[in-house]
Amino acid sequence: MSGNLILVTGGAGYIGSHTVIELIEAGYDVVILDNLVNSSFESIKRVEEITNRKITTYNVDLLDVPAIEDVFQKHQFFGVIHFAGLKAVGESCRRPLSYYRVNVGGAMNLLNVMEKNGIRNLVFSSSATVYGTPKYLPLDEKHPTGGCTNPYGKTKFVIEEILSDICAADNNWNVVVLRYFNPVGSHVSGKIGEDPQGIPNNLMPFVSQVAVGKRPELSVYGDDYDTPDGTGVRDYIHVVDLSQGHVAAVKRMASKCGFKTYNLGTGVGCSVLDMVKAFEKASGKKVPYTIQPRRPGDVGSCYASTTLAAEDLGWKAQKDLNEMCVDLWRWQSMNPNGYRS
Repeated sequence: MSGNLILVTGGAGYIGSHTVIELIEAGYDVVILDNLVNSSFESIKRVEEITNRKITTYNVDLLDVPAIEDVFQKHQFFGVIHFAGLKAVGESCRRPLSYYRVNVGGAMNLLNVMEKNGIRNLVFSSSATVYGTPKYLPLDEKHPTGGCTNPYGKTKFVIEEILSDICAADNNWNVVVLRYFNPVGSHVSGKIGEDPQGIPNNLMPFVSQVAVGKRPELSVYGDDYDTPDGTGVRDYIHVVDLSQGHVAAVKRMASKCGFKTYNLGTGVGCSVLDMVKAFEKASGKKVPYTIQPRRPGDVGSCYASTTLAAEDLGWKAQKDLNEMCVDLWRWQSMNPNGYRS
């Protein structure tokens, strides 16, 4: 079995494509599996340009078990990084069945095929949403999980529980669960970045679309939270830092780790208006906004404790807020319509 061949499910997506670059730069070989529902083959073409490497890619859905099995028959993987899944919080509230079927069902199919083929090394793309409403801050990995406020977060929590159970049942499994905070920015080349379909669900793609003239203004939901300026505070992390966290996780997985969970964030909370100001400075563009009522389920503040990742993974976010905004603006201004430019 090759010790450096990694299967990346959802490798054409925002975080997946950036992680593929970091894996290749760290000396790994990569195979991508993606159904391209929320992503574009163009992102893989651009990753190939950046890395000067042809990447084997399969257009496969994780609900199609024979197709997954076929991929595993063709390659001897050392391990898997599992990104693939539906990820819009609002949509998950409207279509919970789809989210459970795709996210939990797809993960189950993948795990069954992995076990059948003797592959028991996995890095799982989870989310800080598993913590639900914070009981204390900063959020560390000991914070209770499962009080999720939406079906998307619940699917991540359920998959974490499945992974914990299979590691407890069979100590040949090595699973690293990465709980992301809020990814921002893009590769320094400006060739790949976040390309939301329709109205962006996350703050910063919306901000950048207002700056580039695609949308008239930003809606800021709530200015009466118990935060320095009244707007919601979150932990934003550069997507390249986040991607490098996955490389560290693959190395940790290779050291027979059992079941491990780590937060990937900066440990610094920034408000919505902090982000707007930082983006205006980086882009030289004005971002008009209006204050709207709070959204149900939103919390005032949410940011990570990153001590465990620093101590155990040897990983720490390096890029600051200005770099996040400069890199995001470069992507948005070079690709005003995303991969359809």
